[in-house]
Amino acid sequence: MLADFLIHNTAEVLTCAGPAPRTGRRQGDAGSLPSAVVAALGGTIVFVGADAEWRRTGTLADDAVVVDAHAGAVVPGFVDPHTHVVFAGDRREELRRRLGGATYSEIAAAGGGIVGSVRATRAAADEELAADTRGRLDEMLRCGTTTCEAKSGYALTVDGELKMLRAIRALAATHAIEMSPTFMGAHEVPVEYRGRRSEYVDLVVRDMIPAVAREGLAEWCDVFCETGVFTPEESLAILEAGRAAGLKPRIHADELAASGGSAVAAQVGARSADHLIFVDELAAAGLASAGVVATLLPIASFYLKLGRFAPARMLIERGVAVALATDVNPGAGYSPSMPFAMTLACFAMNLTFEEALVAATLNAACSLDRQGRIGSLEAGKQMDAVVVHGPAINLIRVGADTIRAVIKRGRLVVDNWS
Repeated sequence: MLADFLIHNTAEVLTCAGPAPRTGRRQGDAGSLPSAVVAALGGTIVFVGADAEWRRTGTLADDAVVVDAHAGAVVPGFVDPHTHVVFAGDRREELRRRLGGATYSEIAAAGGGIVGSVRATRAAADEELAADTRGRLDEMLRCGTTTCEAKSGYALTVDGELKMLRAIRALAATHAIEMSPTFMGAHEVPVEYRGRRSEYVDLVVRDMIPAVAREGLAEWCDVFCETGVFTPEESLAILEAGRAAGLKPRIHADELAASGGSAVAAQVGARSADHLIFVDELAAAGLASAGVVATLLPIASFYLKLGRFAPARMLIERGVAVALATDVNPGAGYSPSMPFAMTLACFAMNLTFEEALVAATLNAACSLDRQGRIGSLEAGKQMDAVVVHGPAINLIRVGADTIRAVIKRGRLVVDNWS
């Protein structure tokens, strides 16, 4: 067995290998292999197992890269299945206002929130938008993210949404992070359409979606189904139009109230329903029956000061596959760190460390329909991995320097050994 990339001298490899998605008790099975090695050839894993077995059966190419884990743990590269990483402008002043007691709704009513980012993104030159986004992707990579979803939705015009999606395509061709593009023209009703929202829904359905599909710029269609934004009926119409154009459905659901978004997700067969802070048991049963992944975003709950988090334990107990994401965005997703999302999942949503790890890797890959290629460390899958300084649970030591290396497609893309 030939390999050109090898990680050895590990204390433990948490493979997250096996059937996907993980649901119920199986969500806590992270597949621990003590003192294992991981070998790859041409960016694809060819062996995961005991060091002694590798020595008997494996051969390294002359130019092989060998990574000594120094008795640290190895986990799959993190998959971040919900980000708004492409935007222009700076809304950190809103954070100061929020810390002073202002609510999300109050900030939005004063002209802030999503519409503030819309103004800045519309005005940004292509080069500025790409450069700003690249910097944020670099931060995510250093935190161990090797694949992410990226949405449009901060332009809300045909040309502006295409500009955002073209930026994602260009960055995906050059950045180490693998990107899954999502069209989200239904992120908000723009100011110029307030009072005539049905015309904006028609614009999304009749003009934006066909334009995106013609250029092949997106894999997904998303909509913000929320009181005051898009109704369940509008959301269903937009997602059905997207699916007819070849864009798979996902949805922002039940974030600020019980909006009916989770019911839309089940009805349309969305791959993922995201946020779900106010989802109830009946809606959870519908998600489980429809095979919808629940992508939870505890970082958004934290920075929005919502006072509650999605009921992750209830979702797991009712057979819903739970994934985690950062929700990187200009107004509430201030952390690019999947380990921080895992930390909040453990301490604010009562997940075990292993459940959170599966949620950030294999189940997150399922949220993006990539579970056959990424999300776990097993032969035949892409060589995407994170080497931890010490045991894997060190990942939830917030602020500590716990990521020693990040590997994407068998290439060392972050090296913190020195």
